[in-house]
Amino acid sequence: MAVAMIGAMIWIRKDQKRQIRRALQSTETSLKEHSRREAEVLTRSARMLTREETDRLRVEIENVIGAETEEIRQREKRLEERESLLDRQLQSLLENEKQLQQKKASVHQLETDLSDKQEAAERLIAQHKEALIKITGLSPDDARDQLFGIIGDETKMEASQISKAIVEGAKDHAEEKARRIIGLAIQRFSGEHTYEATTATISLNGDEEIKGRIIGREGRNVRAFEMATGVTVLIDDTPNTVVLSGFDPIKREIARESMSRLVKDGRIHPTRIEEVVSKVTEENDYNLANVGEEAAQRAGVGTLSQDVLSVLGKLRYRSSYSQNVLAHSVEVAHLVGLLAAEMGLDVSKAKRIGLLHDIGKAMSEEAEGPHAIVGAEFLKRHKESEDVVNGVASHHGEVPYEFIWGILVSAADAISASRPGARSETMTAYLQRFKNLERIGASFDGVEKCYAVQAGRELRIIVNPKKISDEESYDLARQIARKIEDELQYPGQIRVTMVRENRFVEYAK
Repeated sequence: MAVAMIGAMIWIRKDQKRQIRRALQSTETSLKEHSRREAEVLTRSARMLTREETDRLRVEIENVIGAETEEIRQREKRLEERESLLDRQLQSLLENEKQLQQKKASVHQLETDLSDKQEAAERLIAQHKEALIKITGLSPDDARDQLFGIIGDETKMEASQISKAIVEGAKDHAEEKARRIIGLAIQRFSGEHTYEATTATISLNGDEEIKGRIIGREGRNVRAFEMATGVTVLIDDTPNTVVLSGFDPIKREIARESMSRLVKDGRIHPTRIEEVVSKVTEENDYNLANVGEEAAQRAGVGTLSQDVLSVLGKLRYRSSYSQNVLAHSVEVAHLVGLLAAEMGLDVSKAKRIGLLHDIGKAMSEEAEGPHAIVGAEFLKRHKESEDVVNGVASHHGEVPYEFIWGILVSAADAISASRPGARSETMTAYLQRFKNLERIGASFDGVEKCYAVQAGRELRIIVNPKKISDEESYDLARQIARKIEDELQYPGQIRVTMVRENRFVEYAK
């Protein structure tokens, strides 16, 4: 029984083992089939991917090869064009070289012919020289001198005529344009005709007794007044008048105002005189800037520094040939502004330079040099612009014109100074100018007589017609005009008129 059970159990186990083995075999078979199918799927996928990648790489390679092929084709085309161009250039060079060789041969032939002709010409010239020497009896040097003399005279005459034509043409054109501009400027400006005296007159309002108080006991009041003001008091028999005389116009103005206050107050003694003079001096110094500012406003000039305005105000007490310098400066500012407007320039800057052009005349005697240079240095120290400084410095020609302003100010200055009624001069200076003009005219060879006429505005010169020709008269007039410009100072311009006349007189008997 037990054996049967053991045998059954063994059989059961064997059967289980067979079942397990069959199950394992079935599973192994299934796994192999599954693996085989997966391997086939992966193989197909790999083949597809490889084929796609291969196709993509093939397309890219074909594109690259196509681009490189096209580039190679373009390079070949350019090389062919360059080769063609080089061939043409080489052909042109060969032709040019051939032409050059032909020209060289032609030039060589011409040189040979020229050399032969030159030798023949030299032989003919030598023969002609020998013949001329025999005929004229002159040596080659003498003949050359005579020929050069004739040619020199003819050339000088032609050059004089050409120079005269050029100068007259340029002068006519320049004078026409300048006359138009200056004429328009003068027409647009209307200035007063004023004269400034070198003395000041005080009216006593009919009180003759006050003259005694002005003189004081034993003249002490007059001496105190003259000491305090620096001017001379003139008390004569002229009724109701006291005259103050002095070279310094500022001191003369202070003396005039002080005397007017003393006469009005009636208290005149040395202490009172010193008090009034001191007070008037302080007020005058304070008012100088106001005077300068008022002048700047009249001229239409913008902001100026207080120092410049104070010095500008001093020009009110300066005069030149009886013309008030401050009024003259304002007038020049207007004139140069009008000239600048006609020429399309900066009017405000032109007026500024015109107003300040004579500021150097207000400088004290401690500042040495021409007033234009002194004024320009003063303006430079007070930060005026470079063109303003040069316009002031160059308006009398002491320094070169770096800008056009100096030329315009010089023209406006001459207009203001030379217009009728603007200035006056003493009889001595007037006669001296006549003498100087006639002296300069008579200093040239060939001049017989010369006369200064039209108040010194014209110099008429009579020349010897045997010594001076018509062409030489023109050159002589220019030389005299240049010498007048170099040696004399005068307003406006002086006309030089040259007179050359031949007179032939015969009598019938």
